[in-house]
Amino acid sequence: MKIAFQMDPIGPIDIDADSTFRLMLEAQERGHELFYYTPDELAYDEGRITARGWPVTVQRVRGDHYALGEKQVADLGEFDVVWLRQDPPFDMFYITTTHLLDRLASQTLVLNDPFWVRNFPEKLLVLDFPDLMPPTTIARDIGTLRAFKDRHGDVILKPLYGNGGAGVFLLVESDRNLTSLHEMFSGFSREPLIVQKFLPDVAKGDKRVILVDGEPVGAINRVPAKGETRSNMHVGGRPEKIALSERDREICARIGPLLREKGQVFVGIDVIGDYLTEINVTSPTGIQELERFDGTNVAGLIWDAVDRRLA
Repeated sequence: MKIAFQMDPIGPIDIDADSTFRLMLEAQERGHELFYYTPDELAYDEGRITARGWPVTVQRVRGDHYALGEKQVADLGEFDVVWLRQDPPFDMFYITTTHLLDRLASQTLVLNDPFWVRNFPEKLLVLDFPDLMPPTTIARDIGTLRAFKDRHGDVILKPLYGNGGAGVFLLVESDRNLTSLHEMFSGFSREPLIVQKFLPDVAKGDKRVILVDGEPVGAINRVPAKGETRSNMHVGGRPEKIALSERDREICARIGPLLREKGQVFVGIDVIGDYLTEINVTSPTGIQELERFDGTNVAGLIWDAVDRRLA
């Protein structure tokens, strides 16, 4: 197959952690041809969806993990698969790429399905399952946010379209910084904030469960660093081996059919204690950590799912 990857620059990636790199490596081992481009090189050009990028080969050699062919303009309609794999921020630039990739639907399999990536932001899709999630409010109005904090005491405040643990604050019941934080966020963004009841179980870890075409294939536990509330690996969270619990399987059974129906082949959900907190569809991570802990070829399972969809 001819496979294109829309992703952030390949040079700085961590080859022992990056999920896109692992997908590329597995595809290459299966004999597929790889093409790489960054989202700023995507274009609508007189009816065609094109990208300026490079044929690429990859290898697990630190400091020498990729080799590029000659830069060229590729018609993405001539590819079998295009992977939408750049990281957020989930802003208008990101959203525009999903609109352009939508136009490939009759020719090329785009994963995850860009229409539903656009309509399933991580912290919004979870609202379809209110009985699975902790008490939550999304608002820009400070009065609404303050009333939620008054009802629930200790809360987590974060930007609605943030990622990687950036801008996440724990506000304990006695904390008086809510208004100041609201002013700070409002000063550079028109987006609402999301506030959730603090879950003390986060001290035991924030579980990342990986689903492939709606089915759970395993989980890793991300434990916050000492003195931290955030467990994201981007900010020092420590990955640990962990098994899927009955509650995890119950959550996946509820959300899996919807993810499969909407073309979300590779998804990572976040579970703290018994609560589902996020459903990550834009550029989920965790493949390599899970493969090391469980010995499961998760990238292989993802490509098997792709093969089934193409068939």
